Amino acid sequence: MARSKKSAPPARWKKLGTRPLAETRVFTLNAERWRHPGRGTEREFAVLDAPDWVNVLALTPEGALVLVRQFRFGTGDFSLEIPGGMVDRGEKPLVAGGRELLEETGFAGARARVLGTVSGNPAILNNRCHFVLVEDAVRTAATAWDHDEEIEIVTAPVAKVLAWARAGRIVHPLVLNALFLFEPRWAEIQRRPSRRRKA
Repeated sequence: MARSKKSAPPARWKKLGTRPLAETRVFTLNAERWRHPGRGTEREFAVLDAPDWVNVLALTPEGALVLVRQFRFGTGDFSLEIPGGMVDRGEKPLVAGGRELLEETGFAGARARVLGTVSGNPAILNNRCHFVLVEDAVRTAATAWDHDEEIEIVTAPVAKVLAWARAGRIVHPLVLNALFLFEPRWAEIQRRPSRRRKA
C-alpha cells in the first residue's frame, strides 16, 4: 500500500500595502498588495475592511430562541435569523450583543457569554463575528430599529429552530454556525437541576 505524500505547508504572504477603492457605511473596499515569500511574485487582492459583527442566541426561560425575520437586499428576499449587527469601535462583543438584542427585539437577559468567534469569509473579509448566548431573555422594552429596518420578531422552541436549520429554512451561514455552536450548550443547559425542576 502506497503511503500518501505530505504536502508542504502553504507559505504566509507578506503584505506590502493597502489602497482604498470605495468607502461605504458598513465596509471599506481595499486593494491590498501581497508578495509570495518563495516565488517573489506580487499580486493585488480585494479585501473588505469591516467592523466586527455580533450575533445573539437569546434563550427565553421557557426554552425558546428569539429570532428575527427581515428583508435582505443581497438576496432580495426575507431571511430568518438571530438578532445581530455591527460591533461599535471600542465596544466589547458582550455589550454589543446586549445592545443589538434590545434594539432589534426589545428582549434582554442574563448570563451572557461568548460561545465562539469566526471569520465571516476569510477570502475577502478581515473582520470577525462573535456569537453571544444570553439566557433568561424576556421582553423588557420597545424596539429601536434603524430607519430602514422592519423586523418580525419570532420565538420558537430550540428543537424547532434546529429543525428549521436542518431543513434549509434558515440559510444565513453565520446563523447556522451559531446554532452549531449552541446545540451542545443547549444539551448542558437542559441537564441543569433548576431546569429539570421547571419541566
